[in-house]
Amino acid sequence: MTASEQTTPAHGTPCWVSLMTRDLRAAQEFYGTVLGWAFRSGTLGEGFSVAHLDALPVAGIGRSAPGLPASASWTPYFAVADVDTAAARVRERGGTIAVGPIRLGPGRGAVAADREGAGFGFWEGRTPPWSLGRDNAPASLELRTSHAFDSAIFYAEVFDWASQEPGGCDVGYACRQDAVVVRQGGRTVATLRGGGDASSADPRLRPRWHVRFHVADLEAATAAARAAGGSAGPPVDAPDGRTEAVISDPEGGIFTVCAPPA
Repeated sequence: MTASEQTTPAHGTPCWVSLMTRDLRAAQEFYGTVLGWAFRSGTLGEGFSVAHLDALPVAGIGRSAPGLPASASWTPYFAVADVDTAAARVRERGGTIAVGPIRLGPGRGAVAADREGAGFGFWEGRTPPWSLGRDNAPASLELRTSHAFDSAIFYAEVFDWASQEPGGCDVGYACRQDAVVVRQGGRTVATLRGGGDASSADPRLRPRWHVRFHVADLEAATAAARAAGGSAGPPVDAPDGRTEAVISDPEGGIFTVCAPPA
């Protein structure tokens, strides 16, 4: 993808999701089989690739650098005007910075964890033309954490949510979903929900950002994941009316697939 095809996302909005993994080729084969993705070289150098579906960018997959945590994980990135300012805000509010801020290709980024240990990133610069819930971008982004309201305050202070600035994000409570919702331009861009357990031995239950990807056939996707060496939970009804299942890739990278209501 050329620089002219990239855009500058609105401040505070999710702007990308990436998987870091030990075996890039094996991950590409798994996600290509389960989700039908094709891969192209990205702008971040050797070891990074961009997943496409129907020629549209979906997500990034990169090879973990030596010395970084070995477990595979999906990480959402949020757009910021200044990555150094965002990193300082994370530290001031009890979060931690795992990587960066560093320059990567056309921008600067950092990877962090909030007070509950949920990992996330933030990015200063241009990104692929990508918007949650549209085209082939992920269907949604959801934080499952121990304390949704406390987490909402943390992220709002880091990313200027509810700042009333034109084009910025608003934060509200959805009674029917029992969740905090983040909206930009009248559209939900993230959901924060309680129920996570920081002390759980099960990584699916610990506080984390869950990325949900569209699939046409949930049963076929979960069957393909098991056949390709991953694991998949049973289908469940999601609060938005879709049916979803949690999948773990062979290296332990957790994500969710969802299908529209029957």
